[in-house]
Amino acid sequence: MSLAAGAAAPPDLAVFLPSLAGGGAERVMLDLIAAALAHGRSVDLVLAARHGAIQDQVPAGATVIDLRQPRTVTAVVPLARYLRRRRPRALLATLEHANVVALLAGRLAGRTRVSVREANTLSRDLASGPARSRAVLWLMRRLYPGAHAVIAVSQGVADDLVATVPLVSERVTVIPNPVITERLTTGGMEALDHPWFAAGAPPVVLGVGRLTPQKGFDVLLRAFARARERRDCRLLVLGDGDDRAALEGLARDLDLHDAVELPGFVANPFPYMRRAGAFVLSSRWEGLPNALIQAMALGAPAVATDCPSGPAEVVVGSDRSYLVPVGGVEAMGDAIVRALDAGRGDQSEAWRQRYRVDAIAQRYLETVGAS
Repeated sequence: MSLAAGAAAPPDLAVFLPSLAGGGAERVMLDLIAAALAHGRSVDLVLAARHGAIQDQVPAGATVIDLRQPRTVTAVVPLARYLRRRRPRALLATLEHANVVALLAGRLAGRTRVSVREANTLSRDLASGPARSRAVLWLMRRLYPGAHAVIAVSQGVADDLVATVPLVSERVTVIPNPVITERLTTGGMEALDHPWFAAGAPPVVLGVGRLTPQKGFDVLLRAFARARERRDCRLLVLGDGDDRAALEGLARDLDLHDAVELPGFVANPFPYMRRAGAFVLSSRWEGLPNALIQAMALGAPAVATDCPSGPAEVVVGSDRSYLVPVGGVEAMGDAIVRALDAGRGDQSEAWRQRYRVDAIAQRYLETVGAS
């Protein structure tokens, strides 16, 4: 829905996003919005532009504000106008460019508590980004110390953030993502119509994520080729991105064309996770890998790189999980075989509690000032 002028009281919480493009950050924010609504809070979802693959997943009860901007960076003034008009008790943003825009808009509007969420290893993100990343870092170093709160999704992200933006140390709070949700549980129960998951078929090794260098799927393909020398299995990678052609070419070069499938973006990956013989996170860097937590919560044994940052924190207290060095083809291939041999099983309640949405949402509301 859209907001008519003067139609409602100021919301308890406003969440600012560039769009609803379907990445992990956007999905986490929608889960938090749903939990905030369940806690009795009123929520505005403010979008630089209303488009993307998960538009239909906005929780009922949230008011959607479309700023209709061609780029996130042009949303500063429209967002400031929104803040002056609606006066939310708190504004929460995520993703570096959106965070900078939110903090600038908060300064223009005045009297707004603006909190930002960091979900990736900032130094690696900026180092691998375009030249304009230097300008983003310059702005972050000047704006982040003025945030009401800076939420890091893991201790590794927090440590890297403080090293990269030194003046922000007193503002940083570590709150993991709310990964174990009703959406995860019910989504995992949906039927799956894929011949590789038929009874008696070889086990499927699953990867999920954007097809980009960060996710390390080139390493996964080579490791899978090594694992397949010892174990009959197949590899399915859900996601899309600029590396698709290169990865398909590598699969052909490794003579894996009949055992590897890259079907593209899948709106609901959870039925695949619930049936996978093993899940592999092959990333070169992360923040807190949602897909790893989701797959483990749905019973998949997991192989993950010990990358900065998140996986080493996720596997603490877990069962059937294996850490391997970043880029370690041999170690990853061997761990895939061990994971397939270990079989599926539930994680402990203590592990699951770390990522349940209700408790995490309450921490968010308290931290940003919307409790």
